[in-house]
Amino acid sequence: MSPVKAVILSVFMLSGILMWGAGIYAADAAGDHIAVDGYGVTMATR
Repeated sequence: MSPVKAVILSVFMLSGILMWGAGIYAADAAGDHIAVDGYGVTMATR
């Protein structure tokens, strides 16, 4: 893999992770909706 392709792939992966995190944050901040992580960690802390 060339360095240019590696940089492009890294940028796409990081932007996807950031968009996913922003979506979880927005869902949690949207009022009555509680974001669930799927592993039971959020339920253990409540």
